[in-house]
Amino acid sequence: MKKILVANRGEIAIRVMKTAKSMGIKTVAIYSTIDRNAPHVRFADQAICVGEAPSSQSYLLGTKIIEVAKQLNVDAIHPGYGFLSENADFAEQVTQNNIIFIGPKPKAIRVMGSKLAAKEAVKAYNIPMVPGIDQAITDVVKAKEIANKIGFPILIKASAGGGGKGMRIVEKENDLESQMQRAISEATSAFGDGSVFIEKYVASPRHIEIQIMADNYGNTIHLFERECSVQRRHQKVVEEAPSSILTPELRAKMGEAAIKVAKACDYVGAGTVEFLLDEHNNFYFLEMNTRLQVEHPVTELITGIDLVEQQIRVAREEKLSIQQKELQIQGHALELRVYAEDPLNDFLPSVGNLSTYKIPVGTGIRVDNGFEQGMDIPIYYDPMLSKLITYGKTREEAIELMIEAIQEYHIEGIQTTLSFGKFVCEHEAFRSGKFDTHFVKKHYTPESLQIEKEKEAKIAAMIAMKQYFKDQKTVRVPIN
Repeated sequence: MKKILVANRGEIAIRVMKTAKSMGIKTVAIYSTIDRNAPHVRFADQAICVGEAPSSQSYLLGTKIIEVAKQLNVDAIHPGYGFLSENADFAEQVTQNNIIFIGPKPKAIRVMGSKLAAKEAVKAYNIPMVPGIDQAITDVVKAKEIANKIGFPILIKASAGGGGKGMRIVEKENDLESQMQRAISEATSAFGDGSVFIEKYVASPRHIEIQIMADNYGNTIHLFERECSVQRRHQKVVEEAPSSILTPELRAKMGEAAIKVAKACDYVGAGTVEFLLDEHNNFYFLEMNTRLQVEHPVTELITGIDLVEQQIRVAREEKLSIQQKELQIQGHALELRVYAEDPLNDFLPSVGNLSTYKIPVGTGIRVDNGFEQGMDIPIYYDPMLSKLITYGKTREEAIELMIEAIQEYHIEGIQTTLSFGKFVCEHEAFRSGKFDTHFVKKHYTPESLQIEKEKEAKIAAMIAMKQYFKDQKTVRVPIN
């Protein structure tokens, strides 16, 4: 494998290229017209424009990307996450053109890409699942029967869904019909598939995911868990590893369950098995993400393993060089997704120019970044600017370092989730580890963040005033 094309943009494109270059592999970047001067384009050994700004006219053009790869004699394609990373047809097309797809086989992507097919696949492996039905449903009368049988509240979920789309919590029977129609409509619009299913709503869950890695020779390991319970609109914002709530026994059980899920679909490469953990520490299989996760750096920091390197080695038909018994958790890592969003305005996207953009540096601080000062924030893509990751010997140390790093991260021209990240890290519920996926709903309001900002501004003003008076008292010797 001498040359890899990264079918992505921003921080994940640079992240993959860094590892490829360290392995002596040449890299090819693709870009849209609006990304012509983006850092990932300059970082690559070669770069080629694949279309206009909208992703449907550039980063989602699988056939065109493959054509480019062939023209440039590329050996393999790494899809990153998002865009084409979980597109089974694209993975199939890549391999049919004698190019290595750095990811799982198309069959595994297809099976795990449908929540219903995934449930069916793991059924024989005795993996705990949330009570509900494992078939698509559109009949409201039948849906009411099922809901009453498993008990309200229930959750309506899109089979092909993700990111909270096509998902509705229903507290009582009277709301079922309208919420079901909305879920079907949203799922059809977002995924082209209106299939929905019903399951029991777990009231106070934690979102725990297990990182797995598998080779082509039947070897599968897990690299422990990540806690991803701090979310807004069902999307993660703060992640950490390890979880503050898992015991070694529970960790081992969930890790073994994750390995079984991987084996259920003959998985190869890096993947993540997601679970819900209820207040009694019962865990339930949620879904599998058949790609590298956004939050993979926290796992890398506590294990010392480069997950992208392992992906490339597995794709090169190498056997895993790591055994489960050799893996140990070292320290604690925390990640904040720095989004161009306004936490004071319902986390709505904030577009503009990065007139100031300075990232923090220092021991224990890692920034996976895709932007630089002077750049505009495109409206066409996910609004994530970077990932701010901190590492410490203990959870407390990682949290304190995160607060310091946030304060050293200077951005002007747009609003970001940095202030929200600081709010989370300073909140007693988070610091104590007593939180769940409803953290934002229970503890966060724009007003609470505004109060914190005003307090900080008042303290800064007082310090400045104190310094001013101190300067005025300084004896100035006249110069003759």
